[in-house]
Amino acid sequence: MVEVFKTNVQEVAISTMLIQKLLDRFKADKISFDLEDCDKVLRVEGDNFSPDEIIESVNSFGYNCEILAY
Repeated sequence: MVEVFKTNVQEVAISTMLIQKLLDRFKADKISFDLEDCDKVLRVEGDNFSPDEIIESVNSFGYNCEILAY
């Protein structure tokens, strides 16, 4: 499963911290940010995560996160 989210994360240091926190909590195969994209995309790949839980986790750190509509 692959899910793509729109965020408001601006800084590499924050994206690195969020990736680590998400990897610690979820059994995702790969988590990455594309901060060059206008939507500051968060991409999560794996079989054992819920998009709602990803959104809640990112929001808990004070950042916006929503599923990116294609």
